[in-house]
Amino acid sequence: MADKIFRVNMTDLTTTIEDVPENWAGLGGRGLTSTIVGAEVVPTCHPLGEKNKLVIAPGLLSGTIAANSGRLSIGAKSPLTGTIKESNAGGTAAQLLARAGCKALIIEGLPKKECWYSIALTPDSLTISEESELGGKGNFAVLKTLESRSEARQAVLTIGQAGEMKLASANISIKDPDGNLRSSGRGGLGAVMGSKKIKFITVEPGDGKVAIANPDKFTAANRVFAKALMDHPITAGLGQFGTNVLVNIVNEAGGLPTRNFTEGQFDGHEAISGETMHDIIVERDGTPKHNCHAGCVIQCSQIYNDADKKKLTAGFEYESIWAMGADCCVDNLDHIAEADRIMDDIGIDTIETSVAMGVAMEAGVLEFGDGEGILKILQEDVTKGTGLGRIIGSGAGAVGRAYGVTRVPVVKNQSIPAYDPRAVKGMGITYATSTQGADHTMGYTVTANILGVGGNVDPLSKEGQIQLSRDLQIATAAIDSTGMCLFIAFAALDDEKCLPALVDMLNARFDIALTMDDVVALGQSILKTERAFNIAAGFTAADDRLPDFFYTEALPPHNVVFDFTDEEMATFWDF
Repeated sequence: MADKIFRVNMTDLTTTIEDVPENWAGLGGRGLTSTIVGAEVVPTCHPLGEKNKLVIAPGLLSGTIAANSGRLSIGAKSPLTGTIKESNAGGTAAQLLARAGCKALIIEGLPKKECWYSIALTPDSLTISEESELGGKGNFAVLKTLESRSEARQAVLTIGQAGEMKLASANISIKDPDGNLRSSGRGGLGAVMGSKKIKFITVEPGDGKVAIANPDKFTAANRVFAKALMDHPITAGLGQFGTNVLVNIVNEAGGLPTRNFTEGQFDGHEAISGETMHDIIVERDGTPKHNCHAGCVIQCSQIYNDADKKKLTAGFEYESIWAMGADCCVDNLDHIAEADRIMDDIGIDTIETSVAMGVAMEAGVLEFGDGEGILKILQEDVTKGTGLGRIIGSGAGAVGRAYGVTRVPVVKNQSIPAYDPRAVKGMGITYATSTQGADHTMGYTVTANILGVGGNVDPLSKEGQIQLSRDLQIATAAIDSTGMCLFIAFAALDDEKCLPALVDMLNARFDIALTMDDVVALGQSILKTERAFNIAAGFTAADDRLPDFFYTEALPPHNVVFDFTDEEMATFWDF
């Protein structure tokens, strides 16, 4: 079964299934979404207007037995940043889209009728239907209703109330193998889906399978690759304590942004740490190891139960816990977990929304440490779309503008997450130069800055940071194109067998002869495509910098500032 491009036009409610253009054939995931957005979206268009397009693409290895290959890329022009955007998530959608023969799903235009729609994709059909029941409902109600409507194995992509209201922080949520939600967060792509009046998308692969040109070589390479992932000490730690293992580590390094980025350490860090979270999960009969997609060998996700041992939330991530925890000075994991559940249900980015709460605390809207106050605002304001709720739901930049706050930790209007760029300078380079606004996943220099993976680069020194961020941003763009989880990078940086095994899988899958140089060239090409879109949209080198306070306010305990000049930052693009 040859892969196809599935296209939906919401203006005239038509669908087509097209052959894959030759110049898209070797692309997948982020490489494909950014290429299509770059080719088909007018860079100066309004992100919520008819000229923006939503592009959904599985990775090059999605749908195969390759370990950790179930990540999905969703692209568009971002309503939050105004830049090109790729948002990445687990769940079942990437694998089932690949098995349905979908190279990419492209959704364009705006409907003329004021109603909600759904899209159903199978290997040989694409159907648009009016949806009269689920408008205004949260994501959990959508999943429950769809389970009652069909017993077929299907992937679900859905928006909650935040996407319906077109809030700039709205997610697209994806069902995982156990019926939990995974978020394509950051950048507000749920608002783009909401602007097109699409409440949910289902994918049924039928009996479709992904063709492997050389199955024996593929299986052998996957065996080497999976072993490298399982043997690495960092991925082992992630499997035990989740990504939240980083709270104590980053706090010790003095880079844990606290009280709206005024300090680098949080007195309540132990109460919200991965170790404490693990003990609570075990005590309450939760699930400390869980996978966000089939085939994951790391299993850094988990199921967190409440005091009555009932499921409260799933996929409780470090960046989300940090944002409401240290940044807002909340040291109650149950409050943070409840907020995580609410934000999953309404479909809004947990990082952006929690950092927005921190800015609101600085503005005096509520007190630092007021976890119950955050829950109240989420339930009574954001979910219901009050004036305050819409400001919070539009991100930290919107809160700063509304209340006249000057310490607003954003780049290109997107909140800086979880690692203070003054104490982890490589992350400052990534935040400033990323084509998609501040985003730790674009070039995760914490590897060498903090964890000693792939070498050691002093996080407080300027030396080597630009090269480190550049190399990781290039590598990340390529990894995002394969459908692989970003956490394969730990093994890839330290185990000399890991990356060659990944390349061997790509070669065996498609009967091609890629080299490591080709992988680097792919990553570079993706970054250049994304940057060209941003330049055409009006962005300049002046946008590739951090907010002023990072250069002037010294961060305790190291009392350091971000001290790169604009001229030094501009050298990032010397490739």
